[in-house]
Amino acid sequence: MPLGANAKGKKAAPAPADTAARNLPNIVFVLTDDLGIGDIGAYGQRTIPTPHIDSLARAGMQFMQHYSGSTVSAPSRAVLLTGKHTGHSGIRGNGERTLADGTVYDYSLPAEEVTVAEILKSKGYTTGITGKWGLGGYPEEGGAGNQGFDYFFGHQAQLDAHHYYPKKLYENGKKIELDGKQYSDELTTQKALEFIDRSAAAGKPFFLEFATTLPHAELILPEEEMKPFEGKFLETPFPGAGYGAQATPRAAFAAMVTRIDNNVGRLIDKLRETGQLENTIFIFSSDNGTHLEGGHDPYYFNSNALFRGTKRDLYEGGIRTPFIVVWPGHVAPGSVSYHVSAFWDFLPTVCDIVGADVPKGVDGISMLPEWTGCGEQPKHDYLYFEFHEEGGKQAVIRDNWKLIRLNAKKLATEPDAVRYELYNLSRDPKELRDVAAEYPGKVVELREIMDRARTQSENPAWNF
Repeated sequence: MPLGANAKGKKAAPAPADTAARNLPNIVFVLTDDLGIGDIGAYGQRTIPTPHIDSLARAGMQFMQHYSGSTVSAPSRAVLLTGKHTGHSGIRGNGERTLADGTVYDYSLPAEEVTVAEILKSKGYTTGITGKWGLGGYPEEGGAGNQGFDYFFGHQAQLDAHHYYPKKLYENGKKIELDGKQYSDELTTQKALEFIDRSAAAGKPFFLEFATTLPHAELILPEEEMKPFEGKFLETPFPGAGYGAQATPRAAFAAMVTRIDNNVGRLIDKLRETGQLENTIFIFSSDNGTHLEGGHDPYYFNSNALFRGTKRDLYEGGIRTPFIVVWPGHVAPGSVSYHVSAFWDFLPTVCDIVGADVPKGVDGISMLPEWTGCGEQPKHDYLYFEFHEEGGKQAVIRDNWKLIRLNAKKLATEPDAVRYELYNLSRDPKELRDVAAEYPGKVVELREIMDRARTQSENPAWNF
């Protein structure tokens, strides 16, 4: 198995007819939607059993300080695929556009961005994604098929993914009309299993991103999946503002997490059935922290594992995410890592595994030494985040220190309205004590990093 050096490279070339590709590992990345780090038993969940996900932690490596790409969906997914943090990524926020025919698309991932799917395709992989895309649509440059994926089935636009009984999904560039009676997550799960079947039969390595929309609001499931949780919780009905109404939101959320766990089990079973399990890297994570939408009560379930904040915050609860890696024969079973890592490390890690050059401008660092225990693991000088809603927010993590800038959109016009909070994460991981006034030198140091960590975006909505 080639383990290539991380040299700078150019946009991936077309897939070669290379028999060496047959010796490369498959990669399955399960990306959940708004699942909090505390929603999994391996990370402390005690109310909702997650036996299949917990078994991943026993079989592989569990990361304790891993960060998503952003605190909301689209930029986080772009970071994962491109290896660039939100200060450099082509997508830095959520946002939609309506085309002349009425189709709603999210902002498109630019054509010049090199994705992990393109890199793997250049090494002979079959690439597929089922579930939620949210980075543009066909026939535009942001469509999954224009970003390195051979196969796509699911929701092209994020707003469509807010409804679990949709009237349409997409298979590659074709709109699939539905009657509104089919549960979308079951359809996308079935397509993921079929993709594994086809890929295994073809004898080529494959990359599957299983981008489930669970447990994002709305909190809606098939009736039979709700029954095991009937009467188990004291409930406050959700009337349906912005999302579908739900009389028993706690039961619905528990059922959603259970469905995620069961689907992990189904994917593992399919890999075993097709003889691919021992040659597959299996990764489990979430695109950002837990949410407060659709009637979900994250504090009841300890969804953020007692970290401060939720989705749309740059506190730890909004960006610290579960990350579990299983790779038989390479990653030690039952291992726990405190290496500080983030979504933008995925692409260079994949490049390291398959022997590909890392594209120019990537911010990530390969995690392969940490995964395998072979060689010295490089460390980030700092991690950078930005968010363009709620007045604009930025954050820098360096060593044990974290600086958050609030009201960042007023930097140029009302600098006195901008606020800074400083936390020592080793002493105060819950970010309860702002020590900015006690360490003004540290604030200046991290502010300087914050200012140079980003480039201007072509989209004016994504600048400060």
